[in-house]
Amino acid sequence: MAKTNEKNINGKNPTAEDLAKKQREISVAEFFEKNRHLLGFDNPRKALLTTVKEAVDNSLDACEESRILPEIAVEIIEMSENRFKVIIEDNGPGIVKNQIPKIFAKLLYGSKFHRLRQSRGQQGIGISAAVMFAQLTTGRPAKILSKTSAEKPAHYMELHLNTQTNTPEVLIDEEKEWNKEHGTRIELDIEGNYTKGSQSVDEYLRQTAIINPHATIIYTNPKAEQFIYARATDQLPKEPLEIKPHPYGLELGILAKMLKNTESRTLQSFLTTDLSRVGPGTAKEICDNALIDPKRKPQELTIQDAEKLINAIRKTKIMAPTTDCLSPIGAELIEKSLKKEINAEFYVAISRPIFVYRGNPFQIEIGLAYGGNQSKENPVSLLRFANRGPIALSAGRMCNN
Repeated sequence: MAKTNEKNINGKNPTAEDLAKKQREISVAEFFEKNRHLLGFDNPRKALLTTVKEAVDNSLDACEESRILPEIAVEIIEMSENRFKVIIEDNGPGIVKNQIPKIFAKLLYGSKFHRLRQSRGQQGIGISAAVMFAQLTTGRPAKILSKTSAEKPAHYMELHLNTQTNTPEVLIDEEKEWNKEHGTRIELDIEGNYTKGSQSVDEYLRQTAIINPHATIIYTNPKAEQFIYARATDQLPKEPLEIKPHPYGLELGILAKMLKNTESRTLQSFLTTDLSRVGPGTAKEICDNALIDPKRKPQELTIQDAEKLINAIRKTKIMAPTTDCLSPIGAELIEKSLKKEINAEFYVAISRPIFVYRGNPFQIEIGLAYGGNQSKENPVSLLRFANRGPIALSAGRMCNN
């Protein structure tokens, strides 16, 4: 409700028209600027961890999609009290010039959001949020160097994120020589707090090395101590494939939206081409159960028709979704990775069968390292991961399932 004691310039109570003048659209960047805790920047320790995590996740994803064995260098330099320079460099495919500003200085810009496949992140707010936080706390721009091939020069940019418009501002754009065939380097100055222990950047990178046995990570902490996590295998993980939505995973609103936006001309065609595991016979059975003509145009269906389809899908036996969207590590590599990073007496690992929940396949893999020189005060350490990333150290935002 409007405040009744608020007066306008004429001394009168404000009208609806007066109040309407105060309304304006809020940029997504402005929203997160004032609600940075939602992105994992709610305290100095988590801010440093989140910045490293988002950059490392991007590097791992880029390398894997291009089928390159990742080699990632992470360096944190203490510039002054509670102020750090964070540098992450990878050997990935690099980024084409016109995409650099959007990827690093525009929130909700990415390629993963609409793809149903295993990935570390899908929101498109990771590394750009770190750039925004660096800008807010130190005023310094993000410095990006990227190269796509040995035959081409590297592109160097310094970027700010305009939070009012959620658009990138390029401060410097030039070509540079870089003695590297391909890759990307990002440098950020941020306010933060470096600590050792269970919730530290150190532990995050150690756990990331365990769950990504194909990656080499070279880490230099603010104390100038260097840790090299060498890869345990030259075998890249299986590339997950994008799948279409499974009928059992649909909600009413999602189905209604898909019906409205589909390019299919008939309901029968929509069911067989826009959804997974639905053949012509299954599509006809769904339409019969819903008492809807399979030749009807999807765009003409009402919300009541969509609800009938949802109920009909629940009554129809449909094959489980394909598991091509998953990329399991495998028991052998899990055990090998544990042996590389944990000095124990006994190791064992297992990959459980693939299960399906609400049309979405998932798989649980477990590894155990027992004995050795692990802490006697805390003989059991539970490390939990999702999509090749530590859950307990996800620095604020929920991991994707």
